[in-house]
Amino acid sequence: DPAGQEFVVKVLAPTEASEFQTRTEAQIQELLAGAYGAENLTILASDFVGPRYASELFTQTIWIMLVAIILILIYAAFRFKFIYGMAAVLCLIHDSLFMLAVVAMFRIEFTTTTVAAVLTIIGYSINDTIVIFDRVRENRTLMREADLATLLNTSITQTLGRTLLTSLTVFLSIIALYLLGSGDIKNFALLMLVGIVEGAYSTIFIASPIVYMWTRGLERRRRARELKRYGHVLEALPERRAAEEAEAVPAFSPQGAPLFPGPLAPVEEAAEEGLATASAVQPASPPSAALASPAAAGQGPGYIRIQPTRKHKKRKR
Repeated sequence: DPAGQEFVVKVLAPTEASEFQTRTEAQIQELLAGAYGAENLTILASDFVGPRYASELFTQTIWIMLVAIILILIYAAFRFKFIYGMAAVLCLIHDSLFMLAVVAMFRIEFTTTTVAAVLTIIGYSINDTIVIFDRVRENRTLMREADLATLLNTSITQTLGRTLLTSLTVFLSIIALYLLGSGDIKNFALLMLVGIVEGAYSTIFIASPIVYMWTRGLERRRRARELKRYGHVLEALPERRAAEEAEAVPAFSPQGAPLFPGPLAPVEEAAEEGLATASAVQPASPPSAALASPAAAGQGPGYIRIQPTRKHKKRKR
């Protein structure tokens, strides 16, 4: 159709050339006029992108990405912790460099559309990362005794279905854009297709492992400082809390004598007072050989565990 006969001619420009645009435009017009006739030729637009413009565009792109990454670091550090913010930023730097490598490998023209695609992938990746980190923060209050590896694995597993469904939905829409689009839209869709897959991968396999390895490194440094200062490593807070909760009350001395002489209160009276529950009444006589065997063997005193009753717990609350 003559109405659809519009073409784009791209010519590689030398590094240093004076009046390159005017001279090259005249040469192309002369060649096309000789082949198809001057009356059938109309030049709609002529643009020139030189090395200076490309250098300015590259510099502006670097500054745009740095500003975006710094703002994301501030938000993540305020929303969570500094370690999580740094993990998210390192993940975004990996995403940006990967996208620029794809641009160079496929020799895609570096334009403002390319910059928009890179920034879109950065926003998509940080959104998925924030979702996982937010789930880690929620699970930290629900799984108090779990270590960091279990928290990260559980959080990733809980958000994995959401990540896959979201990525698949966006991937299908971008495929349609890539197949039906042309020009810069096609290049934008190609970068988006690569970025969606890479963003989901980096969120799961880069951001969370960085948090885990960083935290383990800080823990090793803390243990090394405590070992150098005190000669031993202090217990971690969860271990200390568990030890305090499981602390037993001694019932007999190492020699087998009861530490609480005299008969104890029956079970019903103890329950009424809300002090403790027991399965029997403590006799006033020395314990039997079976109960005194740990002390006799030199393994330390025997223990009984004081369990508060439900009534006592309710009164405490």
